[in-house]
Amino acid sequence: MKTLAVLHASQLVTLAGPARPRTGVELSELSIIPDGAMLVRDGVIVVKGVSDVIKREMPGDAEVVDATGRVILPGFVDAHTHPVFAGNRVDEFELRAKGATYEEIAASGGGIRSTVRRTGAASEDELLAQAMKHARWFLEGGTTTVEAKSGYGLTVEDELKILRVIRRLNAETSLEFVPTFLGAHAIPDEFRNAPGQYVALVIHKMLPSVVEEQLAESCDIFCERGYFDIADSEKILRAAQESGLRLRMHVDQLTNSGGAFLAARLRAATADHLEQANAAEIAALAEAGVQPVLLPGSVYALGKSRYPRAREMIEAGLAVVIATDFNPGSSPTPSMQMVMSLAATQMKMTPAECVSAATINAAYSLNRGDKIGSLEAGKLGNFTLFHCADYREIAYWFGAPQTHSVYIRGERAYCA
Repeated sequence: MKTLAVLHASQLVTLAGPARPRTGVELSELSIIPDGAMLVRDGVIVVKGVSDVIKREMPGDAEVVDATGRVILPGFVDAHTHPVFAGNRVDEFELRAKGATYEEIAASGGGIRSTVRRTGAASEDELLAQAMKHARWFLEGGTTTVEAKSGYGLTVEDELKILRVIRRLNAETSLEFVPTFLGAHAIPDEFRNAPGQYVALVIHKMLPSVVEEQLAESCDIFCERGYFDIADSEKILRAAQESGLRLRMHVDQLTNSGGAFLAARLRAATADHLEQANAAEIAALAEAGVQPVLLPGSVYALGKSRYPRAREMIEAGLAVVIATDFNPGSSPTPSMQMVMSLAATQMKMTPAECVSAATINAAYSLNRGDKIGSLEAGKLGNFTLFHCADYREIAYWFGAPQTHSVYIRGERAYCA
């Protein structure tokens, strides 16, 4: 039986609290232990407290981690990413710098469909090799759990290929990847004049195959003008629900299409983006208990200025989550630290609210709040040490690497 003793953290940010997502003032209640310590036995936290007390309970053969002067947080839970794709979209990045909009680039054949073409041409092994690089980036930033979407396949074979790569990432890395089926990410070129046929393909071919191979826990959709309208979104999501999948939705990112109301009506687990959501939609999400996943990195990367109304959401009682939206086109960052900085500076979330939204609330959005997201007895020993003495510095020093080391199930997975 292996025991890890972590001692003398300047702040052990435990997030101990109620066994549910945090709302309102709870988002600022981080349950910090100064000079904090914890014991992790066989990958599970058994006790936490002040270092002098924990030392007395520490077995003589324990492996000791001296965290003196460093903050310890639960491992970040990145609850919205697109990590499996081929190539990049640096050419589109340059076009946007010259004044082109995301919508103009997509209308000319770029955007999601350009990545779809590259991903379709790549083998499973080639996709895995690139995704392994992305996994290292997540880990180096202090992330230990990653929600991972398909969506760059848009054929039965290629969507399954991407989801199989996600399954291999779980087997071949120390991170946990939580798979989401996003076959309804865009209408592929060959169905541009017959979108209904593609909707039928998603429902009658893709979904059954995904469920049969047990390749996903959730189903997502890009509910947006020019992609999937409310009626088609509801058809696909209800079929997914009947298949036993949880629901996640991209809504109200570029335009207000009413997607948030649909998320509330279907009681989806999450409604993601929400840049264009209004007060009535925020109220509907709160009434339905839908968690908003806010993605400020995509607003920043697209050069836009309208960020989600995080303060209004928190005041409405929503259990806010923040995530990277890591993808090659609209948010090419795996850094939760950068996202926390954007959430603080652009959405006026406090550093404490950012921490809760990036850990415990994100864990509950993935149906894992009983296992990860806080440092409490019985939960997995997933945690990160940072090169700072105060947790507020993590969002404050933006763009600077602050990760010292990362532990997953009590084993060191990364050290700077």
